[in-house]
Amino acid sequence: MRLTTGLRRGPSFDPAAAGEDEALAGRIRTEIRRDGPMTFARFMDLALYDADGGYYRSAEARPGPGGDFLTAPETHPIFGHVLARQITEVWERLGRPAPFVIREHGAGTGTLAEAILGGLRRDRSDLLAAVLYDPVEVDPRRIASTRERLDAAGLTAHLDPPEDGPIDGVVLANEVLDALPVHRVGRREGRLLERYVAVEDESFVDAWGPPSTPALERRLADEGIALVDGQDAEVSLALGPWVESVAADLRRGLLLVIDYGAPASELYDPVRRRSGTLRAYVRHHVHDDPYRHIGRQDLTAHVDVTAVERAAHAAGLTTVGITTQAEFLLGAGVQDLLREVQSDPATDLASYTRLRSALMRMIDPAAMGRFRVMAFGRAWPDGPELSGFAFHGPGRP
Repeated sequence: MRLTTGLRRGPSFDPAAAGEDEALAGRIRTEIRRDGPMTFARFMDLALYDADGGYYRSAEARPGPGGDFLTAPETHPIFGHVLARQITEVWERLGRPAPFVIREHGAGTGTLAEAILGGLRRDRSDLLAAVLYDPVEVDPRRIASTRERLDAAGLTAHLDPPEDGPIDGVVLANEVLDALPVHRVGRREGRLLERYVAVEDESFVDAWGPPSTPALERRLADEGIALVDGQDAEVSLALGPWVESVAADLRRGLLLVIDYGAPASELYDPVRRRSGTLRAYVRHHVHDDPYRHIGRQDLTAHVDVTAVERAAHAAGLTTVGITTQAEFLLGAGVQDLLREVQSDPATDLASYTRLRSALMRMIDPAAMGRFRVMAFGRAWPDGPELSGFAFHGPGRP
């Protein structure tokens, strides 16, 4: 979930100032005029990942106070410190392999990497001597930024790339799957239709037509979903290939996914989700027009947790745990961390207040607390639940 200015104190940004990448918008129009209306999945892929203008290819800040939205790592380093402790537990369960790789997809400029490695260092964890951090990004400039950040923090030694081949470790994806391309569908007069992107004059408009692939109706049927007449929804057919690809990198360990979403029965609920979940984020404002600010705004849709789990099983992984972010953080020891910070003589009132405020957003069910945390293992040993998936009950720091 992207936090907006309505959910936090911060500067006010004018979304109109974002403009759009005119060259990218022109190339999309040219393709539509040449080939006919395109699927929204194709449009979203170009808008976010086009090599010469896509949103995630820009050198500008994306997450963060000066960007378009905030994720948990940008909210406060305590998020990464909790993950560091959970990852340490994973390492212990696997018998302390060395090297132990943390492969982070969507690593951005290294905010989460610094928090995780810094947390291991503050804990004097034995894992720090074995860990290799492997950031994965669509734009190489972000990898360079991560290296600069870790160098400034004295943590660059852990950024050495692992050897080729499957790894022992954790494959981590925090708010990555919500930005995979989605098809937009809806049921009209008893038929499943797909919403395409067309051009009228110079404007992008919706154009309904038959589904571009039978895989869309098959996905819904496999999950027991029957959209009601007039209901709209999104289907990400990219989820399966993504999970299959990253799972192939894992010899022993966990795929750990954190994102906003829900099981299919909730995601496609005809009362609560009648209009789908697609949203656009620009300058800390959220709206529902994907055709504005092309290349300059983020496009996201809630993640189908059922589809992720099915894809993980198809890739040979087993479910280790699925919970909410609030319960994960509480189970993994965020309250202990908060008490440690509070009792530290170096902690002043202002920094503690900022920490507590950030943490409340991370566990608030009306904000980030309802995110899903999903863990899938390969060669995962039998034993008790990981601490992050063992919390079952109310609790507040």
